[in-house]
Amino acid sequence: MTAGSKEDPWVLKTPPGTSEYTMYRDEEADPPALVCQVGSTTLKYHLRAVEDLHAWLAEQGDWVVLGAADEKKPAAAGTVEAWGRAADNPVGGWYGLRNGYRGRFGMYLPPLLEALGLAELTHEPRNNTMRAI
Repeated sequence: MTAGSKEDPWVLKTPPGTSEYTMYRDEEADPPALVCQVGSTTLKYHLRAVEDLHAWLAEQGDWVVLGAADEKKPAAAGTVEAWGRAADNPVGGWYGLRNGYRGRFGMYLPPLLEALGLAELTHEPRNNTMRAI
């Protein structure tokens, strides 16, 4: 397992296993961030998303649909994506930090939780789910 730093990022695959991307912690950012590099696109999420998502999944007690969607598309209710945007989550809204690129929380965060040993994830072509372990 890599260190999750800019010099040694996590190398992850999307839940269906079709695309590879990297992610690393930037604890010096304000607020501290997870930086997700997908090709030439950079997305940023609150660093606390890892712990917060794990806690929320544990509360759910069962499999939850990922529901990944771009920022401008609505997220299906009850999904990881919807929780990552919800006004009642611990950050009071979007975990995504880069305007225009705040979505896809349900695509890029779940594989990191799986790699860190915090969650199980299905790897189907579509409609993947996850749960806390």
